[in-house]
Amino acid sequence: MSRGTSNAAKVREFMRFVGDQATGAGRIYLTGGASAVLVGWRSTTVDVDIKLDPEPPGVFDAIARAKEVLDMNVELAAPDDFIPALPDWRRRSVFIARYGPVAFLHYDFCAQALAKIERGHTQDLQDVEAMRRLKLIESERLSQLFNAVEPDLARYPAIDPASFRDRVHEALRTLDVPNP
Repeated sequence: MSRGTSNAAKVREFMRFVGDQATGAGRIYLTGGASAVLVGWRSTTVDVDIKLDPEPPGVFDAIARAKEVLDMNVELAAPDDFIPALPDWRRRSVFIARYGPVAFLHYDFCAQALAKIERGHTQDLQDVEAMRRLKLIESERLSQLFNAVEPDLARYPAIDPASFRDRVHEALRTLDVPNP
């Protein structure tokens, strides 16, 4: 069922709702458009993509209610569903807020950027540029992290490692261009 788009206020309401309804502690990492609208480089998103780690007890019932009450799309999707998990991604994830027993964080922006580069859609590349402009990522660190996970790309058969490497190198060249 298609639902309405979500802006920053709606994503914050989702966090409050789910945090208040969850029956135990855990973490919810926001990624993609949810991060984009909360940080402010986009005004709306179609989906609120999340990763549960560790999963808060009662969270799935809370999410189901939130989707109906708030008329929003919520999906379990994170960069490590599409590319290898980056070393220390949890440490680089940025705390947003705590509601009830649940902590909400932005999933590591480096991982988000590399997953977006791999997918390569126009909106994804615009998001990567916005992350660079806001100093959420920097090219040298992205290069190091890509090099760290490149040997694991064989575990992701949908990825062509050579094409992904080329897209990363092209994106890094673009990211190194200063803002006008």
